[in-house]
Amino acid sequence: MIDTDNITGLVLAGGAGTRVGGQDKGLLQWNGKPLIFHAAKRLQAQTGQVLISCNRNLDEYKQLGFPTIEDHRADFQGPLAGIEAARDFIKTDYLAIVACDTPLLPADLVARLLHPLLEHRDPTPLISFAHDGEREQYLFSVLDVRCLENLSNFLAQGQRAVKHWYRQNPHVTVDFSDQRDAFRNYNYLSSP
Repeated sequence: MIDTDNITGLVLAGGAGTRVGGQDKGLLQWNGKPLIFHAAKRLQAQTGQVLISCNRNLDEYKQLGFPTIEDHRADFQGPLAGIEAARDFIKTDYLAIVACDTPLLPADLVARLLHPLLEHRDPTPLISFAHDGEREQYLFSVLDVRCLENLSNFLAQGQRAVKHWYRQNPHVTVDFSDQRDAFRNYNYLSSP
């Protein structure tokens, strides 16, 4: 298994919050703390460093104690813009990505997603992402950072869909149907 110090974690919190009336979703409270606090802490336990991708309320995000990154592209262009902005801050071989509004992340998320990237397959996947038994969970993934080389070109072509960029790279899904509730986001959470 790989040393967690060779994995950077990225929590995506740079969205416009259109599904929550324009609020900053990462800062919405759940069990007395911002949603992103829960996601970042769970990811921190599985990686060497955690970065936060955010585009507003930077001072509030910085108070969480993690480095913050803003998109280079204007107008909330989606999760891939957050990943692109983080690229210059990644000094590891792997990047683990999670959404900010999922406080119940599996404790073994990164290890399970990383496993197929370390196997000797042909072709060796560069991206793995979760499947909860019902749907693909693209914002819960581990990437070999070599695949980031083609991301800016993809965005420059006006493309924004994470699933389409993933499909341009060797990829694999990882079954998390045994932990389906771990991917419940703000829209479906209740306090435990």
